[in-house]
Amino acid sequence: MPAPRFCPACGSGGLSRQCPPGDTHERLICAGCGYIHYENPKVIAGCIIERDGKYLLCQRGIPPRPGTWTLPAGFMENGETTEQAALREVWEETGVRADIVSPYSIFSVPKISEVYIIFRASVIEETGEHGPETLQVKFFAPEDIPWECIYYPAIRQILERYIEERQAGVYGIYMGNDDTGKVHFIR
Repeated sequence: MPAPRFCPACGSGGLSRQCPPGDTHERLICAGCGYIHYENPKVIAGCIIERDGKYLLCQRGIPPRPGTWTLPAGFMENGETTEQAALREVWEETGVRADIVSPYSIFSVPKISEVYIIFRASVIEETGEHGPETLQVKFFAPEDIPWECIYYPAIRQILERYIEERQAGVYGIYMGNDDTGKVHFIR
């Protein structure tokens, strides 16, 4: 998202990047009223939903990269908890009502300023209807997942790790990032 050209507080066009006193980062500061505009990462919340050894994926119907597959997940809205955001995204994208079982992953992608928070969830209801951002919804056995068509690298890493853990019968909280390639696993 591009930085604002005008101050959100007073409408002045006098925004410049400076490090406010006592801060450690440059921020957009209004020369007119002193308003500090913070640019923070986006939070993506979603769920891994498993049923009978198969995993729920949705095929993207919108840019970027329509036709690719992903876990049901999306941007958190103001006023939501991460759990509410994850369940809303599952509903909007797949027509599935779900219940969160546990947190599963916190994955940072600093290069694009995103943080993925993924939960384990179970199906409560399947409507057979999906939202307009989705071309199709399908449960895949691990060997049938279209791995080369998973759009987001973070989602692919999270899902691969989850399937490994599922096969081993252990779950924890998977934490990692794409900068260092290090993945932490807490049992």
